[in-house]
Amino acid sequence: MFKTELHCHSNSVSECARVSNNDIIEKFTGAGYTTLVLANHFNKGTMRYLKCETYDEFVTKYIDGYNSLKNDAKGILNVLLGLELRFSQNINDYLLFGATEAFLRSVPDIFDMGVESFHKIASENGCLLIQAHPFRNGMTVTRPDMIDGVEVFNGHFGHDSRNDIANMWADKFSLIKTSGTDFHYKEVPANAGIYTENEITSMDMLVDILKNGKYTLVNEVNK
Repeated sequence: MFKTELHCHSNSVSECARVSNNDIIEKFTGAGYTTLVLANHFNKGTMRYLKCETYDEFVTKYIDGYNSLKNDAKGILNVLLGLELRFSQNINDYLLFGATEAFLRSVPDIFDMGVESFHKIASENGCLLIQAHPFRNGMTVTRPDMIDGVEVFNGHFGHDSRNDIANMWADKFSLIKTSGTDFHYKEVPANAGIYTENEITSMDMLVDILKNGKYTLVNEVNK
């Protein structure tokens, strides 16, 4: 079985992350992972942190952070482009799988769209929108028809994400389930993600696997 992490941050983009590319590569290869989704924060706050005057400049710096890790991990770890997206309407976070650089540049008003409007566009472009840690303090639970799934295990030790409730919510509404470490610090254990029969080498492959349920949550196996 091959192991993939779905929710990792790096200090090249995410203000709250304290991990370098080398920290990430060492941590996850040492724990037996073959693939990792870099899902740095994609929101107006990160845009200000990176001192971007325009949205297009922000996308460039965001993609640069991804390419940096991908290049450093070449031949060691498959690195896929993800996002932890936040709209201006509230402080909810959403993992976006399947977005390309071209797609991101085509939606300059993304932050002001709101989840319902954006979900329609994301679906039309082959993306999956997953609400991250939906039952953490401060979150607003999103209507099930506005998302494709929920993160049923979030490994961030600084928050109570109430993973058990998220798992029941996903069961109730037949939503896609994901699991991620929410890796920000070297101390966070590499204990989340998915197992698959084949090594995931592209985002298209990951999206297909999540849509078709051809995976097992790492946390289900490790209970």
